Amino acid sequence: MKFPCRLDKFVSNIGELPRTKVKSLIKKGNVTVNGLVCKKNELQITATDEIKINDNVLKYLGKRYFMLNKPQGYVCANQDDLHPTVFDLLDEPNLKDFHIAGRLDIDTTGLVLITNDGDWSHQITSPKKQKFKTYLVETKEIVTEEALQKLREGVALHNEKQLTRPAHAEALDKYALRLSICEGKYHQVKRMLAAVENHVVELHREKVGDIELDSDLSEGQYRPLTEREISIINAI
Repeated sequence: MKFPCRLDKFVSNIGELPRTKVKSLIKKGNVTVNGLVCKKNELQITATDEIKINDNVLKYLGKRYFMLNKPQGYVCANQDDLHPTVFDLLDEPNLKDFHIAGRLDIDTTGLVLITNDGDWSHQITSPKKQKFKTYLVETKEIVTEEALQKLREGVALHNEKQLTRPAHAEALDKYALRLSICEGKYHQVKRMLAAVENHVVELHREKVGDIELDSDLSEGQYRPLTEREISIINAI
């Protein structure tokens, strides 16, 4: 939420109420700003103003940041008519302004970052910022040194003219590798493996930039980021 902000927008967002109901409450004098009844929907308020509905304080919680260990079967969207979303796993107030900083496919597990800070998430999602996302990849075919070298140099994805940016790739087992990429193309890891004549069986994201998935988080669990984790994303 950006300030200054309209009173009705603030009350609707923080109170999680329909805008029509909010306007009715304001019109009836049920909303106060800094102790005074206000009937102006368009009044511009700041983050430090005290807003109440019927003596109940509506508090702006500021910028928030969470890491989630995403299970399979959940989509990275605010809402979806067919599948549960990662937001269904968060028991937090005022999630309307939140978004995912780097989505994962429905069948991919692992680290998802969720925030209401657009500038911060831009540091993650913009290819110009060179924030590598690291994945553990289980494959159908044996991981060859030739394939690893191609991934490191960049590969041609189907229906795309430019090669992918150079990746970090290392074999973990005959059928597993760790892959780090700094782009976010559609199904990129799966398409990169297809480009080296292999197939992804399972995909798990373990790291974004220098933020690692907390090993104490079981699938479906989440926690707030630490101050250190928040700050290292902005580091050059």
